[in-house]
Amino acid sequence: MKIFLIGFMGCGKSTLGRKLATRLGYTLIDLDHKIEKIANSTIANYFSTHGEDAFRKLESQTLQTLEYPTNCVIATGGGTPCYFDNMDWMNANGLTIYIEMTPLALAKRLEQGIAKRPLLGNLSEQGIVQFIENKLEERNMYYKKAKYILNGINLTPEQIHALVLAQD
Repeated sequence: MKIFLIGFMGCGKSTLGRKLATRLGYTLIDLDHKIEKIANSTIANYFSTHGEDAFRKLESQTLQTLEYPTNCVIATGGGTPCYFDNMDWMNANGLTIYIEMTPLALAKRLEQGIAKRPLLGNLSEQGIVQFIENKLEERNMYYKKAKYILNGINLTPEQIHALVLAQD
């Protein structure tokens, strides 16, 4: 089974994905790390050098052509579901789980790693909250296509594991 974790940056896709994969005995695939290897560049550098359109094309191509193990957890990028037919493709090829959080909770989580987040730039704390609110308004129509929508506050790998077991 392929399990696609989707949601806004900072919601915990990579951290929960790693713990869930370990718990299930699955392989973890961090889509951003795969893209960085293919591009031989960090996401931030690729963004600034080639622009968002080129990045989104590479992201979609990587998502849809990667050789996936039979059982894996895929931590996607925050924008992955929102471009091309990525969300429909993920729904057709695995179990999609949206890790939902409020803009304020996401902003608090993102405070420490702003330098690694090309879309956040040099925004103030309030600017980050406003940016997240605006992006979620744009992205929720894609995120909400996930088979499951889970509240990311205090979400545990055990809770996701129980959900996955119910699929078998």
